[in-house]
Amino acid sequence: MFARIKRWLAPSWSKGGALGLLFVGAAAMAVFYGGFTVFAQYTNRLEFCISCHEMETGPYAEYKKTIHYSNRTGVRAECADCHVPKEFGPKLVAKVWAAKDVWHHLLGTIDTKEKFEEHRLDMAKRVWATMASTGSRECRNCHAFGAMNLEEQGRRAKVKHPQAMQEGKTCIDCHKGIVHELPQGYEGD
Repeated sequence: MFARIKRWLAPSWSKGGALGLLFVGAAAMAVFYGGFTVFAQYTNRLEFCISCHEMETGPYAEYKKTIHYSNRTGVRAECADCHVPKEFGPKLVAKVWAAKDVWHHLLGTIDTKEKFEEHRLDMAKRVWATMASTGSRECRNCHAFGAMNLEEQGRRAKVKHPQAMQEGKTCIDCHKGIVHELPQGYEGD
């Protein structure tokens, strides 16, 4: 079969070889896009995210105590909602970076709660830097300044949110530690 495909692609550029190459390239891109989409859907599931013991007993246990897990509206933000962009390009980059965490789990660098805690501040700083560089894009999927009803917010938020808007701040500038506990050694910005 591959020999027939090779013969079909073999004609000179003037006889359609470029068209065949274009077709093969488009097919390869479609397979990559489809495969990546299936992979991303699978790895974005909460069950996948907490399949490592250190995630289940650490960040997931913390998250279960927050309003992002349980609230009066019944809307739940899960791991991928905050840590994985929706757009294809940024999602691909996020998944490549996330592979590093899986690798370190397999190497034993962060495979226990204690080891995870040793590296937690560095990991948190990387996540915070990413969120800052994207203007807290994933937070704003649910929490847009323009959609906020300041009259329904607490007295402190009524004051702070307009200030943040004026100063060009985004969620992560003020809300570190809102879903996961702040790492030991964190002394603020």
